[in-house]
Amino acid sequence: MFLLGTLVNGLLIIIGTLIGKLLNRIPEGMKTTVMYAIGLSVMFLGLQMGLKSENFLIVIISLVMGAVIGELLQLEEKLNQLGLWLERKVGSNGKGSISEGFVTATLIFVIGAMAIIGALDSGIRGDHEVLYTKGMIDGFTSIILTTTLGIGVIFSAIPVMLYQGIIAAFATQIDRFVPQVLMDQFIVEMTATGGIMIFAIGLNLTGMVKIKVANLLPGIVVTGVIVTVLYQYNQIF
Repeated sequence: MFLLGTLVNGLLIIIGTLIGKLLNRIPEGMKTTVMYAIGLSVMFLGLQMGLKSENFLIVIISLVMGAVIGELLQLEEKLNQLGLWLERKVGSNGKGSISEGFVTATLIFVIGAMAIIGALDSGIRGDHEVLYTKGMIDGFTSIILTTTLGIGVIFSAIPVMLYQGIIAAFATQIDRFVPQVLMDQFIVEMTATGGIMIFAIGLNLTGMVKIKVANLLPGIVVTGVIVTVLYQYNQIF
């Protein structure tokens, strides 16, 4: 079942959120310090991923073009509007808005190489180990996020499962259309581009700045376009 890893990932986010909801008596000072620790860890992870690029010019162009597209499409605002709609339907719990929890958790859980590589492994080889590992990380992170940002974190399981599920479904047929060399190049540059976005998320979590990371997401698509163009160019010349 090619969706098994994705379903487990989503379930662990839900379980982690429910556990975090029960731990609402954690002192505020501890929550703040733990959030700083998560933010610093996320920044370090993003930095590691960003340094894996074999052509950093691709990363720069992807992020710049992605930012332009994202601002034109107002992706951050649309995500916030979705979160606010959920908040109106469910209600705020007084511990951070549902919108903030939903958006922050979605960006953390969706962006990154593990989501794509894990979904590809599930679809191409039926191997769910990467997504199982990602699920454990996401579950633990959701516990901490929920104690600070509230129950809105639980709704991030929906885009995570949709995003990874679509990739896994596509991956069952991907080897018929995409050469392995091209896929390997894309994963490397996508990892680096996503890593910079994850670094930005870490900055947001520490409260140092407020970057509209969702507006950078089109950069992943731009990366795929650039890598494909370069691959085709090298094939011809």
